[in-house]
Amino acid sequence: MLPEQPVGVFDSGVGGLTVVREIVRQLPAETIIYYGDTAHVPYGSKKVEELIAYADAIVSYLVEQGVKAIVDACNTTSAIALDYLKNKYSVPIIGVIEPGVREALAVTRSGRIGVLATEATIASGIHARLLQSLEPRLKVYPQACPRLVPLVEAGRVEGPEARQAVAEYVEPLVKEGIDTLLLGCTHYPFLAPVIHEVAGEGVTLVDPAASTARELGDLLERHGGLRCVHGSQAHTFLVSGSAESFRQVAQKLVGWPELKAARRVKLLD
Repeated sequence: MLPEQPVGVFDSGVGGLTVVREIVRQLPAETIIYYGDTAHVPYGSKKVEELIAYADAIVSYLVEQGVKAIVDACNTTSAIALDYLKNKYSVPIIGVIEPGVREALAVTRSGRIGVLATEATIASGIHARLLQSLEPRLKVYPQACPRLVPLVEAGRVEGPEARQAVAEYVEPLVKEGIDTLLLGCTHYPFLAPVIHEVAGEGVTLVDPAASTARELGDLLERHGGLRCVHGSQAHTFLVSGSAESFRQVAQKLVGWPELKAARRVKLLD
């Protein structure tokens, strides 16, 4: 691992940009190659074998680009495919689930934690399993949210439609008395203002992006790959679907100039 090598980050669409945003903030000297698999979004309704195939193709491509480490910035593939990817590839790969779980455990006061995630992530049971392995007395309330990723991918993160969808998923958890709500999909932080409004002041939202970026920094430092001096290379943004659609939504959500150069690289049908 060399400091000047880029970091690879991937997700099903724009959601992983919430993790990229934190990496850029915490590790500003790093260069990022981002891949959004927008041709196959949402991942939450896909079969396990499809998810593994998508993640495998993306990681293979990122390795070919010479990345020094990879962040699987998708909770669904972190739940389903991460162990497979770690076993297959020698490049270090980290996911977003364990950092979020540790943070949720640290902030809860009552031990009642809600989890918002895709159908596939909830079906895997990974958040509840990890949380209760760390603290068996926890009460974990998982909630699948199939409407949220399509809203974010369309850039509709505010207004009546977003609030109604969020309320459908969050209000039942509030009635269970949760004091912590883990955003178990990297798309969901783009809806955080609406989620916070519905959940109320007594519920702490946990976005795994910051703790994932810290974990990446620790990993790079351990391997001697932490970049301390800014290079001239810009971040690269790649998608499997329409580059123009991605540019429009991503610019609305995060507004980085480099997003204007996003381009399509199709890996799988």
